Amino acid sequence: MRVPLSWLREYVDLPATETGRDVQAELVAVGLEVETVEQTGAGLKGPLVVGKVLTIEELEGFKKPIRFCTVDVGTANGTGEPQEIVCGARNFAVGDKVVVVLPGAVLPGDFAIASRKTYGKTSHGMICSGDELGMGDDGSGGIIVLPPEHEVGTDAIELLQLVDEVLDIAVTPDRGYCLSMRGVARETAIAYGLPLRDPALLDVPAPNAYGYPVQVADPIGCSRFTARTVVGLQPEARSPIWLQRRLQKAGMRPISLAVDVTNYVMLELGQPLHAYDRTRIDGPIGVRRAERGEKLTTLDGAVRVLDPADLVITDNRGPIGLAGVMGGANTEIADAAKDAHTTEVVIEAAHFDAISIARTARRNKLASEASKRFERGVDPQAAAAAAQRTVDLLVLLAGGTAEAGVTEVTAPSGPRTITMAADHPDRVAGVAYGRETVVRRLQEVGCDVYGQDELLVTAPSWRPDLNEPNDLAEEVIRLEGYENLPSTLPTPPSGRGLTDRQRLHRRVGRALAGAGYVEALNYPFTGEAVLDQLGLAADDDRRRTVRLVNPLSDEEPSLRTTLLPGLLGALRRNDGRGSHDLALFETGLVFRPTGQETKPVRLPVDRRPTDEEIASLNAALPRQPRRAAVVLAGAREQAGWWGKGRPADWADSVEAARTIAREAGVELTVRAGQHAPWHPGRCAALYVTVNGEETLFGHAGELHPRVIKELHLPERTCAMEVELDVLEQAVDGALQAPRISTFPVATQDVALVVEQNVPAAEVERALREGAGELLESLRLFDVFTGEQIGGGRKSLAYALRFRAADRTLTVDEATAARDAAVALAAERTGAVLRGA
Repeated sequence: MRVPLSWLREYVDLPATETGRDVQAELVAVGLEVETVEQTGAGLKGPLVVGKVLTIEELEGFKKPIRFCTVDVGTANGTGEPQEIVCGARNFAVGDKVVVVLPGAVLPGDFAIASRKTYGKTSHGMICSGDELGMGDDGSGGIIVLPPEHEVGTDAIELLQLVDEVLDIAVTPDRGYCLSMRGVARETAIAYGLPLRDPALLDVPAPNAYGYPVQVADPIGCSRFTARTVVGLQPEARSPIWLQRRLQKAGMRPISLAVDVTNYVMLELGQPLHAYDRTRIDGPIGVRRAERGEKLTTLDGAVRVLDPADLVITDNRGPIGLAGVMGGANTEIADAAKDAHTTEVVIEAAHFDAISIARTARRNKLASEASKRFERGVDPQAAAAAAQRTVDLLVLLAGGTAEAGVTEVTAPSGPRTITMAADHPDRVAGVAYGRETVVRRLQEVGCDVYGQDELLVTAPSWRPDLNEPNDLAEEVIRLEGYENLPSTLPTPPSGRGLTDRQRLHRRVGRALAGAGYVEALNYPFTGEAVLDQLGLAADDDRRRTVRLVNPLSDEEPSLRTTLLPGLLGALRRNDGRGSHDLALFETGLVFRPTGQETKPVRLPVDRRPTDEEIASLNAALPRQPRRAAVVLAGAREQAGWWGKGRPADWADSVEAARTIAREAGVELTVRAGQHAPWHPGRCAALYVTVNGEETLFGHAGELHPRVIKELHLPERTCAMEVELDVLEQAVDGALQAPRISTFPVATQDVALVVEQNVPAAEVERALREGAGELLESLRLFDVFTGEQIGGGRKSLAYALRFRAADRTLTVDEATAARDAAVALAAERTGAVLRGA
């Protein structure tokens, strides 16, 4: 809602020194979101005056029509002589009054005006259009042509109200009353503690039997319909400048007098109106639901096929308007510019059901200023006043005559009353406001309040959002100031912090971030195309997806079954933007249907669902394990004075899995594996022990070259994906902090020769088990193949660190532990000490 400050001052006597910024601060304090304050006419400097066109000479020989004009500007130019001006506009003639800017003036945008030679003539100023003055589109298609009654030489800055401040307010759905000057003025008056001049307080004649006939067949959809008739409108009457300028500042384009008046009253009172050409209405006006297949051509020229749920305005021929949204073309006010004239109008001021209008507007994809107000709630009591205000303006500005007939069709309704304890706002806010403050604030927003300890509150007709005690408490709190609420945090009860599961997930994220990975959050959607690119087999469980009814994208209509597509997409985008050294990670849910899901039940909204209903809903959900994944490309260690650096490889992805396992205090077992989308020879299957059995935890390694090509990824891209739920099951009790021994370490190195196909992980596991509890750490530091050890064999060199917690180990103890480790490795893997 755009609110000109000059218009707002008509309803509230603001101090003369108050600026738009001051008013913005006060309105924000009472809960309105004022986004900007626009300074119209900023930088504008005169002379800018009314001129009269004396002569027009058409200049020939140019690519576009050019006119050389003389304009009478009175004494504004200091000489009284006609001003010579070159102009390209065609929408004015000799004798027209126009707006002239003279040399020395400055237009908005710091556009200085000076005499200059152009098209073989010297132009001493400009004849202005609305856009050049920052007024916006006035519908003229050219320069501004003023009514003839304005005197030559009159200051056009004041005449056109060019200097003003406009507040742009983002009105939330519960504050529909603020989509009007009346509503914003009420909030302003409350904020400043000033009286309000309510523009809806008008003398309205009582309904009678002589008004235009109206038949409402759906009183639920239309609870009130007011009709008034004005005849004898002067066809040549135009909207006065003040009315046009207020519409323009509020963001609307002037069209014709009758339409401009209805738009003006809508902005003023918040009540949408519609004016029908009475000569084009056939019989009584009706309000009903549309019949299936009915069609209506709306004012925008579109032919719309109506739905039976649409509320329509009709005459004897059928629909003539989409109720509360847009009128029909067959009863449109005639356009005087097309030599057609409307001299008799029927004014509609009705109240329509908010939900019905909202659904109709969305169904027809036709949002309008009227529907925007109706779907947020319009004051039903304002219809008669809005109709009267429209009649008064048409009589005043167009010389019309108001017929005595007044039609008022209303459905029975009662006031909305709410019972609330007087101290309820105190308990909600934690502030002692007191009964007097509560009553005063509720009365300021228009409520009638009775009672002492128990208040009986009648909500005003313009506040459909006030329905329960908490709504009233919110009004008291916002008017007393949100900034005055104490910022005290509640004391949480002990033992209700993060669960072990939540702590584990956070530790995993922190550990990966500490290892140099950057978290990437991706949408949880996927499609068949990316699963094909990953090379997943037709029977792969990851192809069994949950399809969405209303996907954001037709290319990704399903919920993800793996984290890799999103992460690889993020890696590809970053690589394409010049970031080639990448290490990304993500933790999140994947969705794995089991095929045993049941049909979900529709939960009630009028009560809390029962435990059985919630259990039934949970049974309809797919399995949702939480996973962690990483992707790597480019350099893992940067080159510098310290060395050459090195690229990321499959071992880094395995180390990422080890990092995650260490956070849970779980030992990871690594074996060779084959699993799409990884390279068959560079894929590691990761296992942890759950209840004494090895359980697959995930996979890591280098992606298959075909996958890298399909997804346009950097060469040798690596990835890892593990299931955190399995890791959580592998946790055996509380995580034990490492014990630091004060005794020295004993280091023993061994080099074992094994067959080429024996995994290093198997040798390492045998060494760990054989070394016993004295082994502190074990590290593979060299792998060697060559003629020295024979074909088909490899040498694995390990560094073993031994330490006791209670003593310094002797050489014999360390050697015995090493020999035991080598013996078990020899027994299980056929390992032989190199050189033995």
